[in-house]
Amino acid sequence: MLSVVGVFPSRTDAEFAVNKLLSAGLTKDQINLLTPGLDTDELAAVPVDDMEERGVGEALGGVIGGTFGAVSGWSLGAAVASLFIPGIGQVVAIGAAAAALLGIGGAVGGAKVAEVLEESTSKGLSHDELFIYEDALRHGQTVVIAFVNQESQRKISQEIMTSSGAESLDAARDEWWLGLRDIEAEEYQRQGRDLKKCESSYRCGFEAAQHPFARGKSYTQAVTELKQKYPDKYGDDAFRDGYERGRKYYETTLEKHLQAQ
Repeated sequence: MLSVVGVFPSRTDAEFAVNKLLSAGLTKDQINLLTPGLDTDELAAVPVDDMEERGVGEALGGVIGGTFGAVSGWSLGAAVASLFIPGIGQVVAIGAAAAALLGIGGAVGGAKVAEVLEESTSKGLSHDELFIYEDALRHGQTVVIAFVNQESQRKISQEIMTSSGAESLDAARDEWWLGLRDIEAEEYQRQGRDLKKCESSYRCGFEAAQHPFARGKSYTQAVTELKQKYPDKYGDDAFRDGYERGRKYYETTLEKHLQAQ
């Protein structure tokens, strides 16, 4: 199973892409979406009694079906979750794989998420890019994830997302790093080191610290997992320096957004 990811500047752009993906033959079960949460008025439209009687996902589905009115029938029957994620804010996930990616599977029903994760549709979804999804959501962007079976379908889906205004996952990742690179280079220079000479290892370590398995752990605490995941780089001094700086970045970013919330 292949995954195609697009980072969209707005929910409207994402709606347009989803419509085109559906028209190209993808089913709603192949499409997952993560978007900044519903506003206060939209959340107020979710009936409490409905949520108690029919379940959170179904009640939210009705509201989101209206919010995503341009996507005819897409959210109806799909697993839907909306809740507060510390350091990010209110997030809406359509599709159980999207919900599970952010660790909010319980909101859409454990059995449903377990079923989806057992299916091949979720096996192409990596946690390695989770920090890119989180950064996009913090900046008000919407992430669309499509699962496809064939390379030809992957190319078509990628073309649809690009033509609809999406930034690729690789481009979003590079842009994220470019926003940090000068700061990291300056800090490294203060230590008498040149980032240009070891940027690949340093960046790899920095990104490794954003991975779910590493969060809250020092290099020493995470070294077993790091050795398995980055066998060629984990022992480099630059990788370790990047990891420790990346850990500080994650903690600072989380604290800053928690204070803002």
